Amino acid sequence: MVAFGKKLKETQIQEWQGYYINYKLMKKKVKNYVQQIEVSEQSREYVLKDFSRILDKQIEKIVLFLLEQQGELASRLFVLGQEHDILVQQQDGSKLCELQQSYRDVGRELLQLLFFVEMNAIGVRKILKKFDKRCGYKFTNYYVKTRANHPYSQLRQIFKHVGVSAVVGTLSRNLADLQDNKGNYTSIYDHPGLPFQDPIIGSIHQAVDRLTNSTDFLHYLGKHALILPEELPTPSEDHAADERYHLMSLLLNLVNAFLYMVNTYIIVPTADDYSLSLGAAATLCGAVIGSMAVAQVFSSVYFSAWSNKSYMKPLLFSSIVLLVGNTLYALAYDFNSIYILLIGRLFCGLGSARAVNRRYITDCVPLHLRMKASAGFVSASALGMACGPAVACLLQTNFKFLKITFNQDTLPGWIMAFAWFLYLLCLWTTFREPPKEEIEDVLLPKANSGQIENGLVQKDITQPLLLSAEEKGQEEDEDQDCDNSEDSAEEIQKPVTSIVSAYKLLTPSVKVQLLIYFMLKYAMEILLAESSVVTTYYFIWSTSNVAIFLACLGLTVLPVNILVGSYLSNIFEERQVLLASEILVCLGIVLSFHIVIPYSVPQYVGSALITFVAAEVLEGVNLNLLSRVMSSRLSKGTYNGGLLSTEAGTLARVFADSTITLAGYWGMSRLLNVTLLPSLFICIFSIIATCFTYNSMY
Repeated sequence: MVAFGKKLKETQIQEWQGYYINYKLMKKKVKNYVQQIEVSEQSREYVLKDFSRILDKQIEKIVLFLLEQQGELASRLFVLGQEHDILVQQQDGSKLCELQQSYRDVGRELLQLLFFVEMNAIGVRKILKKFDKRCGYKFTNYYVKTRANHPYSQLRQIFKHVGVSAVVGTLSRNLADLQDNKGNYTSIYDHPGLPFQDPIIGSIHQAVDRLTNSTDFLHYLGKHALILPEELPTPSEDHAADERYHLMSLLLNLVNAFLYMVNTYIIVPTADDYSLSLGAAATLCGAVIGSMAVAQVFSSVYFSAWSNKSYMKPLLFSSIVLLVGNTLYALAYDFNSIYILLIGRLFCGLGSARAVNRRYITDCVPLHLRMKASAGFVSASALGMACGPAVACLLQTNFKFLKITFNQDTLPGWIMAFAWFLYLLCLWTTFREPPKEEIEDVLLPKANSGQIENGLVQKDITQPLLLSAEEKGQEEDEDQDCDNSEDSAEEIQKPVTSIVSAYKLLTPSVKVQLLIYFMLKYAMEILLAESSVVTTYYFIWSTSNVAIFLACLGLTVLPVNILVGSYLSNIFEERQVLLASEILVCLGIVLSFHIVIPYSVPQYVGSALITFVAAEVLEGVNLNLLSRVMSSRLSKGTYNGGLLSTEAGTLARVFADSTITLAGYWGMSRLLNVTLLPSLFICIFSIIATCFTYNSMY
């Protein structure tokens, strides 16, 4: 596989096959146990002990091979260290480059070794799951409980990573010493905050994190962007990414994401008042807010396609369209036209360049900075969501200038038009378009490059764990996890060319996770979009009160993600957090209903807080899972994973805003309950679907 620097030759791959867990043997043993139980009713204790003994031997084989390979890597590092000392004295630049590459080769082989462990860990998980299902015993609980904390457990040895940490430390120190092949060497011990980190080291850390199920806030938040992982780049690809990278262009890309989210939510507190002032019903605010989402359904596709050829041109077009859209939105008041208002918001939706924002990070940011850039994209969006209502709170004024009205309804449009005008100037003068041929090179799949499908090594390395086509046909339902790895190598490397092709790559668990994403976005949009109407009707809140309430909700996004990313995801399985947060969203929706007793502020605020915070937790965990299990073919091209998630969320907003507008026909007294009913049904349906696919999630 070229992506790992031609790391393993064919003979070495064949040599490693004997050290994988013997999946076929273990399946055969399980089948024999089932037959024995049916015929002679073998005792539970005998079956557990016999299968435990066999599995112990398999894991011991893996651990001893792992230690042997770590010893070989340590020997190679010792020899390289001696060469390092000699070359430092000679100051031979070309040989220092070769030495640096030799260290990277060792890192790639260590990464391969970690993938070997990961594949075997998955094999163990699958065989435990099969045993529980076929024999009717809770063998997994028994085996893990008795082996997890025993001092001599071979299962523990796989996850301790003592040898791995030592190798990574040696690699990090020497690669830092050889940075830029200069004579001024920097010690990682003297500068613990040194930003330099070779991409191979970052990949090793990610592989270790997958094995230990550990994560941190940066990686957790970064995965919200659903910028899917690709294969480890070769040195030439690293250099190309560095050439494309431009800090100011990246910052302008993030500013675009921030301003768009401000633009989306700045009108929410005043949309009902604006509709009333134009002679329409207050519930038309659903159509006003939702028209932007309707246009975004289409703009996401053509912007994603446009980003195949350019980044600057779609961003310029986006800014111009948003400037025009916000100007029309503001002028609708003086023209007294609800149609101009809706057209203005449609223009704003047509300017949604979030697909370009994601694509720029994927294609033009080096691998070692990509997770930070992804986290920046998510943070900018979250801050924009909070800043939109907060800015609306400050626009409580009313005056005329040149016969143009400036009040709390029109000022959001004028403020955003001015902001997009300034952004357009900065974009025109500062943004640097990557050379066209480089963009095309990024989009073309490498002829022989390997891929990591769903976070795992592709077919050449995983073959020992996979069944033949005939065997898979016999037990297709039990080995669905492996089926995705059986695509031909040529097909795997091609980006999908249509939305239908992208849909075919989605497994049942991924479809359920997209349903969950639709559900949470629907619930959040109902809550946010009708907040001004509901609070005005029940509590007579002013625009300032609504804006402050929405801003406070928006400010919970980052703290909640810090809590989940740094703590909860390391204590509980993400599937458990996913199901628990779905149940909490359902509870928040139930508490929001107005039934019998008078509707109070504590009930509304409390239920809204539960719904919103639980939905934020759910969104983070759900997208984190999606980034792991979605096909890596969706990391490139027009129809990528980010586009699919964006479309699912946008459609949810469209349906939610349409629900609010239609519910207005039943009167204000029934608006709240009528709009909450679909949210409740969709939420219950998603919980049921999650329960059915719970075990198949990562």
